[in-house]
Amino acid sequence: MNNQFQHICVIGLGYIGLPTAATFAAHGVKVTGVDVNQHAVDMINQGKVHIVEPDLDALVRDVVAQKKLSAQLHPSEADVYIVAVPTPFKENYQPDLKYIEAAAKALAPFLKKGNLVILESTSPVGATEQMAAWLSEARPDLTFPQQVAEEADVLVAHCPERVLPGKVLQELISNDRIIGGMTPRCSKVACELYKTFVKGECIETNARTAEMCKLTENSFRDVNIAFANELSIICDKLDINVWELVALANRHPRVNILQPGPGVGGHCIAVDPWFIVAKTPEQARLIRTAREVNDAKPEWVIDQVKIKIADFLQQYPEKTIKDVTVACYGLAFKPDIDDLRESPALEITKKLAEQGLNILAIEPNIQVLPAKLPSNVKLISLEDRNQADIHLILVDHKEFKRGLKISAEFMIDTKGIF
Repeated sequence: MNNQFQHICVIGLGYIGLPTAATFAAHGVKVTGVDVNQHAVDMINQGKVHIVEPDLDALVRDVVAQKKLSAQLHPSEADVYIVAVPTPFKENYQPDLKYIEAAAKALAPFLKKGNLVILESTSPVGATEQMAAWLSEARPDLTFPQQVAEEADVLVAHCPERVLPGKVLQELISNDRIIGGMTPRCSKVACELYKTFVKGECIETNARTAEMCKLTENSFRDVNIAFANELSIICDKLDINVWELVALANRHPRVNILQPGPGVGGHCIAVDPWFIVAKTPEQARLIRTAREVNDAKPEWVIDQVKIKIADFLQQYPEKTIKDVTVACYGLAFKPDIDDLRESPALEITKKLAEQGLNILAIEPNIQVLPAKLPSNVKLISLEDRNQADIHLILVDHKEFKRGLKISAEFMIDTKGIF
């Protein structure tokens, strides 16, 4: 590793920031993690984690014990600053850079000549330049790439992650990494930093291309998922088993259709395409349509539940809708994690509860329901599932695939498990 980078400050200790911080620490670098969440800071300093990710708990425990990783509420002086905060929406799916702005303004007082600032947050094209502008405004005594190009005191780059939840620690190291500096020198120095642990190739480009690359990757996946989700709705209309159809079609040597589901979740695939649409609304027609198809899928699932409830009440005329209990299997946005961000399963569960139904949530990866769910949602164990009349499979957690016995008559399986 470049000797000028002995101390890294990672701002944002979530699903990307914490694994990144711990991985750098495991490779011998002193890391200070920063997060606004006091609970997260306290847990990390105890060698514990506040998120579910395989092997992350053991890694954090080890690097905290070795005093290579510590956490605090505010930035401090370091050689490298990595910003890994969320990028939410404003109205009409417009990207909101408020957390990036807050991080930039929080770290700016500690900047010194020779520092490297990296934006890891998935963000719209131009966000890295905007971050550099905020830094420049806060520190007029220093020069930045947008002012003096290669002669800048502070180097700035965008280095997006491209990892799969559940395999983050493995993929941080093994995957290729896109390194987008505001100048070639910025790219080169950032590349040297990531080679501390990246075993894949570090590919240098400019910041705008790096930003667009991450958005493009997830938009490509979103379009392909939209095809599968739309196909599932078509097959339902035509009385065709979509799972069998996909398996048969995929026997074609040049066809690879993805598996449909209840929608698309997470902070990347469900979000990134809108960043492209926001910048180029007239041109991004297919990308917008794919987002709309995937965003509409939860409502279609809810309609299927209503049909099952009607069938149930017809079979049991002595019951009313207030007597019907629906079990929702899974709340996370994908299997075997606890991440509920942009989760279609969570959205479906919430909307069903808002219609006054008795909802039993079965989510083996959480201990407490999110506060946004109404009071008529109860978290139960998988063993208590037979309390339900209607069974709605929303996530293919490994616990649900171990030979569960559920009556097919009143089950909606959005994942093709049964």
